[in-house]
Amino acid sequence: MTAPASSAVVLEEATWREQARRHAERADALTRAHRERRRAGQAHPVEDFLFTYYPTRPAQLRRWHPGGGVLLAGAADRAGWRWYRVDHAGRASLDSAAFQADRGEGVAWARELLSRTLARPGRYTCFGLHEWAMVYRTRQVRHEQVPLRLGAEGTDEVVRAHPLRCTHFDAFRFFTEDAVPRNERHLDRASQLELEQPGCLHANMDTYRVAMKLGPAVPGELLLDCFELARDIRELDMRASPYDLRDWGYEPVPIETAEGKAAYVAAQREFTRRANALRERLLAAVAAVSH
Repeated sequence: MTAPASSAVVLEEATWREQARRHAERADALTRAHRERRRAGQAHPVEDFLFTYYPTRPAQLRRWHPGGGVLLAGAADRAGWRWYRVDHAGRASLDSAAFQADRGEGVAWARELLSRTLARPGRYTCFGLHEWAMVYRTRQVRHEQVPLRLGAEGTDEVVRAHPLRCTHFDAFRFFTEDAVPRNERHLDRASQLELEQPGCLHANMDTYRVAMKLGPAVPGELLLDCFELARDIRELDMRASPYDLRDWGYEPVPIETAEGKAAYVAAQREFTRRANALRERLLAAVAAVSH
């Protein structure tokens, strides 16, 4: 049910409009390079992922929402916004009942995924080999404009020399046919809730996917924090991949060596810490629209 106005936080118009302005400025700064490349018709093998795999537009990131349980004074102009309601005093808020009616199944799934992932320990023995498994024994690489750092045979040898321990279905589904049986277990969408764990880079990037799916239930600052985490993880993901991105300014993390593995795991653990903090905040956002 929609929270009664008496229990909601009220933000005065000057306060929330300043928050919205600062949010738009931060979003613009985060997406400026992407927007400039797009206008110039230039591709980027690392950062484009944030706007293709996660099919979102910069304009979506710059739209600020307060989240559930917040009344915005002087916000009658939000009367036409989806899932918003405006009371007799011109105060706008997210209509939790309407939002749940439309998105309840997705909200329940997000709550389950976030809480189950938080409850599990992180695993730190995959060493980012999912990207290597995506090009194992094939010449059809996913980033044709970027060379393989060790060449095709050297890349295949790294895969053969390491066990594959991927737990994330949305990475596993891109494995080559020859790499699939090398993984420690077969993954499918149905098992995602049982296997997702907070040591996985892709699972942690997906806090951004969850935030986008929850839409206006997620406060603006939290949405951009999730985007920043996904951006930072994507950089490590590609630096530890078989691709040579030095021409793009990215030094490799050579996970085929002991030093590279140690560097990868250290970064992985820090991303776990950041992602779990975001999961807690996302769960709080879900709770705010679930009364």
